[in-house]
Amino acid sequence: MKRIGLLSDTHGFLDPKIWDYFADVDEVWHAGDIGDLPTLEALEKFKPLRVVYGNIDDHRLRAACKEFLRFKIEDVHVLMTHIAGRPGKYAKPALAELLQNGAPQLFICGHSHIALAQFDKRFNMLWLNPGACGYKGFHQVKTIFRFQITGAKIHDLECIELGARVSKNPDTLV
Repeated sequence: MKRIGLLSDTHGFLDPKIWDYFADVDEVWHAGDIGDLPTLEALEKFKPLRVVYGNIDDHRLRAACKEFLRFKIEDVHVLMTHIAGRPGKYAKPALAELLQNGAPQLFICGHSHIALAQFDKRFNMLWLNPGACGYKGFHQVKTIFRFQITGAKIHDLECIELGARVSKNPDTLV
């Protein structure tokens, strides 16, 4: 069994609540728009990390991360990227990756700032987007996901609300 903490769109800000919610996970996965190297380094020091770069990430983060990351954990094949569109209406690079290299059982993305867990019948895969947990963007509530993988089973998925999207000054709503 593996316990996974999934986040996206930190944009250089790690909500302190993340450390508590992910204290017992085995790995942290970041679906892009990390924001800066200190954010990446803090996550790398915290837990084993799997990460892709996002559209706001600079050349240093792009050199350290991939656009598409494929891996197997337990008995589940995973594909992670930042920009994917949505189930049924894929962004061109994500659709090309799925068609060229095959669909995984678990597809992870970010970018939309909208938390979404949905089964995609076309590709027979679970689609997960944890929303955004940084303070930049249009989302009103910061969200992360936590779930488990045992063998080929993905289970105990939680969408965790970290609170209202606020600036680095917690007294100021953006």
